[in-house]
Amino acid sequence: MENEQRGGLLRPIWTVVGLLLILFAVVLIIEHVRDFETQVRFSTPYQAVLLTNGAVYFGKLQGYGGSTPVLTQVYYILSQTNPDTKQVNNVLVKRGKELHAPDRMYLNPRQILFVEPVGPNSQVAQKIAEQASQ
Repeated sequence: MENEQRGGLLRPIWTVVGLLLILFAVVLIIEHVRDFETQVRFSTPYQAVLLTNGAVYFGKLQGYGGSTPVLTQVYYILSQTNPDTKQVNNVLVKRGKELHAPDRMYLNPRQILFVEPVGPNSQVAQKIAEQASQ
């Protein structure tokens, strides 16, 4: 008799727990779909991404507008000053040659100040094409 009462009490509790789990899964799926729908699509192959710390990276940005934007084929500009002439030379550097050999950057969306398309005929696009052909 006591086992029947326990079973009778546990069944509604497990039903509520199951319904809550289903509700939680539905909310996660809706958030994922909404995240996907709000992502921005770019018309150029490469984008310039300016972060709040002042760093600028160039690459292929995916997931912008969502919770986990990813930048692949990442480049940055390294400025070198000639000590004799004081002339500044800008060099486009591909990330990946660092010790940890990164192949992508997962960005915090709150740290992205703005994103701009890299024009296909721009100097940056030309330098990327040159490096890719080597």
